[in-house]
Amino acid sequence: MLAKQEVMAKYQRFSGDTGSPEVQVALLSSAIEHLNGHFQANKKDNHSRQGLLKKVALRRKLLKYLKRVNLQRYVNLVKQLGLRA
Repeated sequence: MLAKQEVMAKYQRFSGDTGSPEVQVALLSSAIEHLNGHFQANKKDNHSRQGLLKKVALRRKLLKYLKRVNLQRYVNLVKQLGLRA
């Protein structure tokens, strides 16, 4: 899992940007990847699995919003994060 500051620095649209959809999706993707690794070792951790599902749903909502508002930014973000085929 990349540090939060590193992820924000990579995906921010301008200096100091912490709330744009790109940054939020990137941070959620980093957390989701970390939790996926956690579940490899802890298969029965259902409490954390609920948190994972909430993060996935929030990421999906933010991607849907970004696609509706600015398609080009959406395409670039999905390509950078490698989310969809």
